Amino acid sequence: MIGTAVDVLRVQSSYPLGTGISAGILVAIGYPTDDSYDSVRRSWDMGPPPGRTYPPHSPGGPDVRTGGADEFLAFIEEQLKPEIARRTSVDVTRQAIFGHSFGGLFVLHALFNRPDAFANWIAISPAIWWEDGVVLTAASRFEGAKRPCSGRVLLAAGEYEQRLAPFQETAPDAASRMARFAESRIVDNSRAMADRLSSISSLYVQFELYPGETHMSVLPAAVNSAVRFSFGPDAMRAHRLRAPHRQVV
Repeated sequence: MIGTAVDVLRVQSSYPLGTGISAGILVAIGYPTDDSYDSVRRSWDMGPPPGRTYPPHSPGGPDVRTGGADEFLAFIEEQLKPEIARRTSVDVTRQAIFGHSFGGLFVLHALFNRPDAFANWIAISPAIWWEDGVVLTAASRFEGAKRPCSGRVLLAAGEYEQRLAPFQETAPDAASRMARFAESRIVDNSRAMADRLSSISSLYVQFELYPGETHMSVLPAAVNSAVRFSFGPDAMRAHRLRAPHRQVV
């Protein structure tokens, strides 16, 4: 989605009086593949520990392992950030991280384990349910530790991530899709996490529900929100005054 993000920022930052969005730096972390995803490497990098091992996604493929999120976070902090800072000037007080689905799960894992790593945390359709809600254990530790932290958190999901979109109602997989919705509860879990984090006085927390969007179609809308959340006027004011929690539905 980096191309979408680049265009969103390019167009809106060129007219700041009309958008309130300033220019900034976008960094994408991807894999050497022509496909949209490398599901095997993504599972390892973004899955919180301790992780598990699953059957291959395709015949003859590698086992799918999870649990490498701490290694991935260390890569971001110890290798990627220094390299970006070497290439250009970075305002470390305004850095943001964005992730969708497994990426949203990783964003929450990073927040709960290294809350000083970013100022803006954007978790779209996070897989909070994954592996029996393992990220909730980290959330409890984060709350109990009462570590000093301040930042802004955006959680969001699409309207049709927990119920069928009209075009899905007569699809052959409608029943199995509903069963997956019942297990993942992406909308409910995202909203509940926003409410939970809003009790931490040093955090500004926002929840958005995107009407008419599914788990995959939500991405362009979410990228637009992420750019506004990270580069818009509210992000700039956050250095001087922490805004109260609010929900946008």
